[in-house]
Amino acid sequence: MKVCGIDEAGRGPVVGPMVMAGVVIEEKNIVRLKNIGVKDSKLLAPNVRERMFEQIKEIVKDYKIIIVSSKQIDESLTSKTLNLNQLEGVTSAKIINELKPDIAYLDCPSNNIPSFTEYVISFLTHKTKIVAEHKADLTYPVVSAASILAKVTRDREIEKLKRKHNVEFGSGYPSDPTTVKFLKENYNKYDFFRKSWISWKRVAEGKKQSSLGNFK
Repeated sequence: MKVCGIDEAGRGPVVGPMVMAGVVIEEKNIVRLKNIGVKDSKLLAPNVRERMFEQIKEIVKDYKIIIVSSKQIDESLTSKTLNLNQLEGVTSAKIINELKPDIAYLDCPSNNIPSFTEYVISFLTHKTKIVAEHKADLTYPVVSAASILAKVTRDREIEKLKRKHNVEFGSGYPSDPTTVKFLKENYNKYDFFRKSWISWKRVAEGKKQSSLGNFK
């Protein structure tokens, strides 16, 4: 039986893409993922994640990584048909349709697990049993493996942005002081900000009000 795990990295940052990854593996080979020590990517040091990234690709039957840009996220959240959970659902379905597993375990982003499950199923072109759970990356090695592929890819994309623009913006999360400072000073200079995020909107609106005040 072909088993799939799907997870994301970078759902919350105001900077950069969200990355979704899926792996598919024969059920009998899942023990090989356990043997290399896969776990939720957030519990692993960066150098360990990097090493496991290559090991996982060698162990699994196939994998799929989708990079969702800041622009794509903004377009989805300003549309009338998608929110962030639904964007994850559609992307999960794309991964499943390509990998064609018999069963897929998903780290569910929604509080309403049955509704999210049905939403994903509605986009499937391949008959797959869907098991969506909260914190699935802590429970299922295949989801842990997917989380590692997603996290390493996201980290690499962030480093690419920093090198490309010769900037340092920290982790990209709104709770990061380096990110907050960079956002305040550069909110309108780069295309990698998520302009649908409340943290970006607050800065932009504050700058706008300040600018209007200068003309009074």
